[in-house]
Amino acid sequence: MDFRAATESYERWLARRLTLVPEDLELKHQRMREDLFRFLRATYYRWAQRWVEQPECAPKVLAVGDLHVENFGTWRDSEGRLIWGVNDFDEAWPLEYTNDLVRLAVSACLAIGESGLRLGEKSASEAILEGYREGLEAGGLPFVLGEHHLALRDLAVARLHDPCHFWGKLDERPTLRVPAPRAAANALGSLLPRHGLPYRLIHRVAGLGSLGRQRFVAIADWQGGRIAREAKAMAPSACVWAAGLAGPARIHYQEIVDRAVRCVDPYVRLKGRWIVRRLAPDCSRIELAALPRERDEARLLHAMGWETANVHLGSRGPRELLADLRSRPKAWLPDAARRMREAAAEDWKQWRAG
Repeated sequence: MDFRAATESYERWLARRLTLVPEDLELKHQRMREDLFRFLRATYYRWAQRWVEQPECAPKVLAVGDLHVENFGTWRDSEGRLIWGVNDFDEAWPLEYTNDLVRLAVSACLAIGESGLRLGEKSASEAILEGYREGLEAGGLPFVLGEHHLALRDLAVARLHDPCHFWGKLDERPTLRVPAPRAAANALGSLLPRHGLPYRLIHRVAGLGSLGRQRFVAIADWQGGRIAREAKAMAPSACVWAAGLAGPARIHYQEIVDRAVRCVDPYVRLKGRWIVRRLAPDCSRIELAALPRERDEARLLHAMGWETANVHLGSRGPRELLADLRSRPKAWLPDAARRMREAAAEDWKQWRAG
């Protein structure tokens, strides 16, 4: 199946499971043409299809699936501590653990060329793999950005100096004239600090992989400041489509969050077919462009590898994963990343030509 046929097939499949927003889907198609890094982020369904075709034999975990260098962010745990880690689990599915490592390495290599990372490709893969291995050997450990992980904390909080920018982007969106679907409204209401708190409802345009889905944000005034809650429409992972599985399929979002080695965000909940969360300047995804230019990129990728281990340890013990890692050739990760990167480049070329 060529890329355009795959895209049409996947979007038909997705439209049977949730309501698509045509103008957002068209925006997604436009952004897919801009560069290969954005294309990779926007087309996990194609990655899942390509991955099924790979002769990969490795232990399976409950994997992130759509892991990449901009799928990390910060949130506050139940103690109010600032936590860093994987930000989005829309595509969570049982997969070979190598899927997440290869996709993370591919995204790092593309970011080196197009989004400001300066680390060499080989060094990037080595940093990811070293962090993953050390995370497994340690049995996992969440990233609490307090007295530990000072360099990572400095990177994460660099974008927090001006919360006005965060609220300004939400304020640009017009108030919706029609109510959100009842299930979404109920999900949003369940996260507000008081029942019946008045709020302004907007449609949020964000992300790339999920661009085209309904996203509703409730913005309210609460005790001297503003708060925001988001509800995003959910569907089963694109792995279901890629594997041609029939019948209903489980959404694994809540399961992977609850089982990972993690200081959870108490505001992230799967409510039926909606994932709801708190939005705030310090509770959001981190874009590479928001990081300071002077940064220890090897340490950042090492942390991403370790955090990937934190997620995988929720469904598989470290012994089997470490044994499989030791059995692999030294250059397996950069070699696998190159093959998948070349496949993505081939699809991107076809998309731009059309």
